[in-house]
Amino acid sequence: MYIGEIARLAGTSPKALRHYEALGLLGDVRRAGAYRVYTQQDLAQVKLIRQAQALGFRLAELLPILAGDDTDWAALSQHIAAKRTQIQQDIARLRQLDAQLADIDTEIHDCLAHQYLQAAA
Repeated sequence: MYIGEIARLAGTSPKALRHYEALGLLGDVRRAGAYRVYTQQDLAQVKLIRQAQALGFRLAELLPILAGDDTDWAALSQHIAAKRTQIQQDIARLRQLDAQLADIDTEIHDCLAHQYLQAAA
């Protein structure tokens, strides 16, 4: 399949595909004259790249794992575990921030209620 078709099927742009290829994330893409010809395996690889990006992975993180013709599944699993740990830490940090915001909001409401009572008196 040509670049337009794989871009459509993968939900990306031809420019992104060229970028992935330039980085080495797609291995060796076959050519027919001046045209790139992609396989089902290339499509699966692009979908994996897009899914990883949607999950917060940067292309630089994916490069050592996906570069070349064979995916390093063990390394990918390790990166997923590290990303999950990072997300869990982020969630804990965000929960603390939310609790602090709730405390501040309560203080503001207490001040407003006090002002209302003083104005009514």
